[in-house]
Amino acid sequence: MIPYPDDAKINDRIIFDTHAHYDDECFKDNLDVLLRQQKNSGVYSVISCAVDYKSSLDTIKLANRYDFVYAAIGTHPENLTGNDDFSYLYQLSNNKKCVAIGEIGLDYHYDISNKSAQIDAFKKQIIIANELDLPVIVHDRDAHSDTMNVLKELKPKGVLHCFSGSEEMAKEILKLGMYIGVGGVITFKNAKKLPDIVKNLPEDRILIETDCPYLSPEPYRGKICHSGLIPFTAEKIAQLRNTTRDDVLQATCRNAKELFGVL
Repeated sequence: MIPYPDDAKINDRIIFDTHAHYDDECFKDNLDVLLRQQKNSGVYSVISCAVDYKSSLDTIKLANRYDFVYAAIGTHPENLTGNDDFSYLYQLSNNKKCVAIGEIGLDYHYDISNKSAQIDAFKKQIIIANELDLPVIVHDRDAHSDTMNVLKELKPKGVLHCFSGSEEMAKEILKLGMYIGVGGVITFKNAKKLPDIVKNLPEDRILIETDCPYLSPEPYRGKICHSGLIPFTAEKIAQLRNTTRDDVLQATCRNAKELFGVL
């Protein structure tokens, strides 16, 4: 059973999860119940992010089923095939529930043999996003320099999700007018640079996310993550910034509405 603790529930709908993967198989048997719980426990909106063409189709269908769920479509660097055709982004973006291109980006963690192919795919999808006037949701794992080079060249609007870079990189992201996504990692004891970065971010440039079903915040680390656990992440951010959990949730919800055009 997916945990939904009582102390994660809040009265006002001010939780905006800007990065989830609700098309994941682990949610198959519990999704309807889970999303109903969330809507009744403080979740205002969720953006479910795709990782390839099939996932994009599934995510659009999911968003069409739930009024508070929105879709991001795109091909993740780990899902590139070498024969990728991104024309599907034009077609699927016509759906009114599609609010972003993502999850796209660079991932050099396991294999760097296809760096050039990843960069090419990343650029192509950003160019389409710019043409469509949609924000991008950017994945960057062990690829900070190349990620920044692409973003500086093409200047999309959007968010660097699950930020893992340096303070200097954060400053560069902010100069581009982009947002920084913060998830459950901020609650981990081994989070080193991130707490100091989050402490000093402008209030109007922070987004909050889960990356569910991964990266559950403490005290649920290792369990299946979902949007209803965001209050634990917000509480940690509030401690770092000397404010309240609800202030963090209200600010990040406001920021997400602004970036993704969700009312």
